[in-house]
Amino acid sequence: MTEDDALVIGAHRFHSRLIVGTGKYKDVDETRAALDASGAQLVTVALRRIDLGDKAAGSLMSLLLTKRWTVLPNTAGCYTAEEAVRTLRLARELGIADLVKLEVIGDPKTLYPDNEQTLIAAKELIKEGFTVLPYCMDDPIVCRKLEDLGCAAVMPLAAPIGSGLGIRNPYNLRIILEQAKVPVIVDAGVGTASDAAVAMELGCQGVLMNTAIAQARDPVLMATAMKEAVSAGRRAFLAGRMPKRLYASASSPETGLIE
Repeated sequence: MTEDDALVIGAHRFHSRLIVGTGKYKDVDETRAALDASGAQLVTVALRRIDLGDKAAGSLMSLLLTKRWTVLPNTAGCYTAEEAVRTLRLARELGIADLVKLEVIGDPKTLYPDNEQTLIAAKELIKEGFTVLPYCMDDPIVCRKLEDLGCAAVMPLAAPIGSGLGIRNPYNLRIILEQAKVPVIVDAGVGTASDAAVAMELGCQGVLMNTAIAQARDPVLMATAMKEAVSAGRRAFLAGRMPKRLYASASSPETGLIE
């Protein structure tokens, strides 16, 4: 792993491969501490769940406007392509970066994405010059279609948002990784550090999470654990794991043993 091993998304380069959310913390001070501990350079914020005009000291917007992080606005809470596009146009008018996370929900119980509406929204946003990172199912076909439209990355879920179930289908992720020419970032479902490490060991280029950190007993400590897990998983992927074997293989040479 070298200093040149950056996560490249469109025209952006990040040394951290951990992307974190800004919701569900008890207050702004805890949010700030967790973001700092995570080492993340890219943080996501739900545009429909914060007061974008509240820039008073101590508000979440005042924290994000310090320019310590690249802000990734997302469309959480949108259920149609029209809603999502309109929300991100508003973000652009307010001067928030054109790097955006597209999220169009199809079911309020599972929070699974609506693939059809996501594709419609992605096409329009890309035409308007946005750099689009779409949240989607772990479906190789949908991921390929999103990449073909011009998305700068694809963000398949590992499990439902906020479930903490971890990587439920590593085989689909492997297929997505084999065919993708843009970064694959696991989005949703990570529960603990080992889940993040597994995603990175599979070859994913990044992991996005919120609940796993914000709802931990000690969010700041968990943010540190996630930072280390993502780094360790990336290093393990680059190192290349040993092959799995059914039987034992001696760690020491079996020739030249002392009689």
